[in-house]
Amino acid sequence: MLSVAMLITTGLIPIPAAAADVATLRPVRACAELVRTYDLPGAVTHVTAATVVPATATEPENCDVRGYVEPAVRFQLRLPITTYAGRYVQVGCGGFCGGVTAPPFTDCGLPHGGDVAVASTDGGHVGTTPLVFDDGKWAENNQTARDDFAFRAPHVVSLASKRVITAFYGAPPRKSYFSGCGREGLLLAQRYPHDFDGIVSGAPAGLWGPLFGVYQTWLAKVNTGADGKPILTAGKLPALHAAAVASCDRSDGLADGAIDDPRACRFNPASLTCPPGTDNADCLTTAQVEATKRLYAPPTDERGRKLYPAGQAVGSELAWYGWIIPAPELGGVSYAYALADNYLRYMAYPNGTPHSSVEKFTFTAREFDRLIPEGVRSNAMSTDLREFRRSGGKLVLWQGWADQAIPAPGTTDYYQRLTRASGGPAATQSWARLFMVPGFYHCYHGDKLTEYDPLRELVAWVERGASPDRTIATGRDADGKVFRTRPVFPYPLRAKYTGTGSIDDAANFVPAPPSKPVRDIVNWAGNDLYGLSGPVAP
Repeated sequence: MLSVAMLITTGLIPIPAAAADVATLRPVRACAELVRTYDLPGAVTHVTAATVVPATATEPENCDVRGYVEPAVRFQLRLPITTYAGRYVQVGCGGFCGGVTAPPFTDCGLPHGGDVAVASTDGGHVGTTPLVFDDGKWAENNQTARDDFAFRAPHVVSLASKRVITAFYGAPPRKSYFSGCGREGLLLAQRYPHDFDGIVSGAPAGLWGPLFGVYQTWLAKVNTGADGKPILTAGKLPALHAAAVASCDRSDGLADGAIDDPRACRFNPASLTCPPGTDNADCLTTAQVEATKRLYAPPTDERGRKLYPAGQAVGSELAWYGWIIPAPELGGVSYAYALADNYLRYMAYPNGTPHSSVEKFTFTAREFDRLIPEGVRSNAMSTDLREFRRSGGKLVLWQGWADQAIPAPGTTDYYQRLTRASGGPAATQSWARLFMVPGFYHCYHGDKLTEYDPLRELVAWVERGASPDRTIATGRDADGKVFRTRPVFPYPLRAKYTGTGSIDDAANFVPAPPSKPVRDIVNWAGNDLYGLSGPVAP
């Protein structure tokens, strides 16, 4: 769940602007005059600074607004002074948040990138180390901070931003959008259906409690030996990944160095077992084979019941470094361990009840159930989005099939459950679509495809009624040169090569239906959680 403010990229295929002929709006007051208190019900907002920032080669002149919503939800709002065209885009924060990252001027399809007002937030607290490695101590015995992070912060920042926008330009935003990678997008659609006209929710971490309390703990524990050291090491990942791709690359009918849908793969890491008495970079020891098998599998309880919908995807191996295998540049720990341990120590259980840790946690039905009361406050698992749909909202879900942080089958599971609750595929795709990007890791980057952002397609859908039938993922090398483009069609459609032209050119692919009906719903311990919706801000 890295910050979307750091990850938003620009697609290659331009989309005609929904409102290219709409005149820009000029401010009706000076930037500095925004510094004041805005008495919003339930969201009293204090703007503490508002400064004019000169234009650069890549960004427009803007009024940089800093402030907070009571009690402590900090935000940054950037308001174009000469290029604003009436849109507001709020971006998500990553991990446990804890810091305000400057929101980028995102590309909504107009000739310039400064047509939008943009905002971001810290989630309602200041982390010891912002974003992923925040230690979570702010949540200990602090229900207000917990609630701000769990369900209140993105909502009240949307209210505050729109109020300040109205004060600055003399009118509220014509259209409002949220673009994030993680839990917030789905949470906003479910609990605050009138906040945004359109939502992009990448790698939607709706299964928040099970994801951090169970799955990240699983990743941390199954690859740790009795000596406390990682079993599978970084030096083995290239050979493991190469073998996985070689085994499964053609499962989609095209040898392109990528695995379209890892669920169709039957790779056995035992094929890489080292000869007796050897331990080379191109093979796995017996212990490493077993650890790899467990990483590919979901955690289960004492009865064999799944405690999370899936395990690591075949094809995601190169992304295990840092996330699963500790990295020196990360202080010698892994993202999975840091997230799980801090969650279990400070956030996973109601204040005043016994907490846990990675070392103490056991994969049992009892421990899973202990996570539910607090987890429901943060989860975004409800399939009841009727009010968002009735309000005219449009939802774009997306995820990489090789996401090493949040296994993709949890998202396809949610989307099929949403589809069933919403009247079937056709009815659901009229307002909510899912895009699955082959070989893509968590939120950004991948082995063959490195950029994906469907925000412009969402804007065209909301403002022109242009349903997103085709989006584009891009692969760039270290020098920024494009080496591959690939279309990503609404799930369950997949991209099929036409048989002519370069396999690295998106123009040479067409949509194809799945070979058999999709059966994405996973029977797991969290089945009952989809019917629950957590609290909302008053």
